[in-house]
Parts: sequence; C-alpha cells; structure tokens
Amino acid sequence: MDTKYNLAGQFIRFAIVGAVNTLLDFAILNLLSWATGIYEGNGIIPLNVISFTVAVVNSYFLNKAWAFKDRASEEQGKKFTLFLIVSVIGAIINTATVRIVSTNIDPMFGLSQELWLNAAKVIATGLSLVWNFIGYKVFVFKK
Repeated sequence: MDTKYNLAGQFIRFAIVGAVNTLLDFAILNLLSWATGIYEGNGIIPLNVISFTVAVVNSYFLNKAWAFKDRASEEQGKKFTLFLIVSVIGAIINTATVRIVSTNIDPMFGLSQELWLNAAKVIATGLSLVWNFIGYKVFVFKK
C-alpha cells in the first residue's frame, strides 16, 4: 500500500479515536464542573486533569489496537511510558490552554462562562491533538 494512503488512513483512525476520547473528556469535564460549580480559575485545573487523564488511558488502548495497529508485544512497558510522557505534555498544553482562555479571556460571542469553558476546551483539544499525533507517531508507535 502506498505510504501516503497508509499515513492518511492512520491519521483518520487517529482522528476517530480522538473524537471518541474528546467526547469522553468533554463529558467528564462538564460533569465535574456541574457537580462542583467550578467553571474557571485554578479550580478548573484538577477537573481538567482528571477528564484528560481518563481520555488518555482510553486513547492508549484504542490507538495501540486500531489507529496505529501496534501488534508488537515487546517493549510494552517502554511504549506505555513514552505514551504517558507524550500525553503528559499534551495534558500540559491542553490544561494551560483551558486555564488561560477560560480565565484570562472574557467570554465572546455572547457565550455564558459555562459555554466559554467548552470553547476553551475546543481550542485546547486542537492544540493537543496535533502534538499527540506527532508524538505518538514519532516516539511511541513508530515502525
């Protein structure tokens, strides 16, 4: 199979896995925000870390099995460690973006603070998506 089609298919599978994990991430963040009444400020940091972490663990298994089709059983501890390192950097990018946008930029377009948090999360998700794909492709599931 042509390499560019293989890469395109891989990215499409990665994007689908990402969509599933994004829905999971958003659902958990919104549930935690609703339960605690926290929608901005430093209190949003642990809530975002929790939601992002759950999505990342799910992401490892879906990306390994389907997006990158990694069937190798050797070096799984090393791969998971590299996956976590890439993901932690992604979490930092994601959480910093959510914190900065939801707290330091007033809601735009007539959005409530609750919806502005979700807008911040969309921006953060886009940035961490690019970082994570490159990191997983180059460092974790390289062939």
